[in-house]
Amino acid sequence: MKNTIFTGMATAIITPMTESGIDYDALGRFLEFQIENGINAIVVMGTTGENATIEYDDQKEVIRFTVEKVAKRVPVIAGTGTNNTAHVLHNTRNACEVGADAVLVVTPYYNKATQNGLVEHFTAVADASTVPVILYNVPGRTGCNLLPKTVAKLAEHPNIVGIKEATGNMAQMVELMHLCGDKIDIYSGEDALTVPMMAMGAAGTISVLSNIAPKEAVAMTDACKAGDYATAAKMQCDLLPLINACFSEVNPIPAKAGVSAMGFCQDILRLPLTPMEEGNRAKLYEEMRKLGINV
Repeated sequence: MKNTIFTGMATAIITPMTESGIDYDALGRFLEFQIENGINAIVVMGTTGENATIEYDDQKEVIRFTVEKVAKRVPVIAGTGTNNTAHVLHNTRNACEVGADAVLVVTPYYNKATQNGLVEHFTAVADASTVPVILYNVPGRTGCNLLPKTVAKLAEHPNIVGIKEATGNMAQMVELMHLCGDKIDIYSGEDALTVPMMAMGAAGTISVLSNIAPKEAVAMTDACKAGDYATAAKMQCDLLPLINACFSEVNPIPAKAGVSAMGFCQDILRLPLTPMEEGNRAKLYEEMRKLGINV
């Protein structure tokens, strides 16, 4: 097995914004909140961070700020993927330059590359990166499924160390574990499957939920790491209503609504994303209150 970037719970953080740009004061406070609540890693400029609508120079600055603020207390993983390999290489070099500990690279969206194309794409990124690469498979958003046999090929690359698996298909995840579980770390990209995935041997989760409930999310993965799956399973079930509320609209709309209600940032997103609809917002806040989260 290659070096592990993290085990347990990583937060794919929201990017606080104002009407005119990135809110770095809010980002700094939010990073401290995450670390104080025991999070095991930070993923910056992922889907939850609205990277698709943030300019490359601003992405680099957000990553740099995050690296400096976190100051090696936990690993910082930078999302650098797009549907253009040349742009991914540019983003990845930027992330390496400003000190990210690893990069998270999503399958190219819209283009819908073949499996051979995916091998060439990720190999080019891994060759160019000076830090470890974590693959990201989320076909519900990209229209492109990185198949387990393809991941097995990519796992032979010395710089590809993990995959965030977010198909929601347990059969595919089990096949992935069978083919690659001794070669790379596998992370759940589905909050609702954290415990089932870790019971199968996953190293942890890259989470949306932990934006809002980091303490509870970390407790769940800590129970898994301790082998107490009965306790972890109860936590998974108890958190399911909040998880469902976090995905009642497209991510990161609910996550940003929740973090905003907690007082960390404004509820501002970049088009084409818009603020949460009031009915869904009320349900989200209700589930947050049930866990004792002040909103």
